[in-house]
Amino acid sequence: MFAKHTVLAAAALLAAAAANAQVGATADVGTTGVGFHVVVPMETYLNGRFGANYFKHDFTKTSGLVDYDIKGKLQTFDILFDWYLTEGSSFHLTGGVVYNGNKFNAKAKPNGAGVFTINGNTYTAADVGQLTGRIDYRKAAPYVGIGWGNALAPSSRWTSNIDLGVFYQGNPNVQLASIGCTTSTTVCKALASDVAAERQILRDDMNSYKLYPVVRASIGYRF
Repeated sequence: MFAKHTVLAAAALLAAAAANAQVGATADVGTTGVGFHVVVPMETYLNGRFGANYFKHDFTKTSGLVDYDIKGKLQTFDILFDWYLTEGSSFHLTGGVVYNGNKFNAKAKPNGAGVFTINGNTYTAADVGQLTGRIDYRKAAPYVGIGWGNALAPSSRWTSNIDLGVFYQGNPNVQLASIGCTTSTTVCKALASDVAAERQILRDDMNSYKLYPVVRASIGYRF
């Protein structure tokens, strides 16, 4: 539903651009990955921006006593509004909403001794099988920030812009499960209980990403 509303809002912005016969486009790079924005005038001191960003980020993380290989996909779509405090100023306040498609797939790996320590208990690789998880966040994320630059500045067709801000992802949605336990029923039941506890540990660790920082630089062109 939110994605549908995002597309409709983008169409409205592009319609506004056609009506005003003025539009800018930017190529961006930063903590949201690489992307682009279409910029259109809304009012005398207000521009609207619609954009998309993407980045793949793989890393390792230790949560509790478990080591994970994590494959991340950062993918966002945003509708932002830049308010310029005075005419001709490059400084602006920015607010808007981000469609947050950021997600991470986690796969646990045994330690140097070839075993897993889950919720304080030790299991062999045969006990655990595969311990995998998925982490994502709320889809509609409000954004606030500041910036310098204006892709619609009349002084030059080529422009630059800096964004500094955050969007609120909220509490993480964490799934974690062990697949392929082939030892005794008793061990498998104990493992399932410990994995549930480990899921909460991982969730608590990922809570630190509630606020996602945005630092972004852009090169723009006014048509």
